Amino acid sequence: MKPTTTVLPLLSLLEAGALFGFFYAWVCSTMWGLDAADPRVAIEAMQAMNASVRNAVFAPVFFGTPVVTGITAFVLYRADQSPAALWFALATAVIALLAVLLTMGINVPMNEALAQVAVPTDIDAARAIWLAYSPDWQFWNQLRTATSGLGLLMVGIGIMQVK
Repeated sequence: MKPTTTVLPLLSLLEAGALFGFFYAWVCSTMWGLDAADPRVAIEAMQAMNASVRNAVFAPVFFGTPVVTGITAFVLYRADQSPAALWFALATAVIALLAVLLTMGINVPMNEALAQVAVPTDIDAARAIWLAYSPDWQFWNQLRTATSGLGLLMVGIGIMQVK
């Protein structure tokens, strides 16, 4: 086994796992916590988190995962590892289309719209804003979580196919 057919699949696993874990954390703790908070606090906290996520730590995982899995698929294909390459190619498609593009097309515009909201002092007005945002945002987050988890699973199956 060549180093590229060992290191690249493991790097793909690390990237896909980090992406899935990031989305999963929003599902199982962050949004539940925000939903339980005063809606004024929830809006402010979500605005702050969305503003902070565009950083040099998150970007390589978010944008890099489909790149790394795609390169891994190509390298494995060239190394005559077609079954493994197929799984990495499938993971690339699922992650790129159903996690990254879905995020860019739905969650990010929702976040940008929320960023423009002036947090009202009236709790009922804040609750209306939060209830118009959170359930839809969570639905799309759960979808991108499931699809990035599927991509992670495909990377794992691909690794098991490497000879």
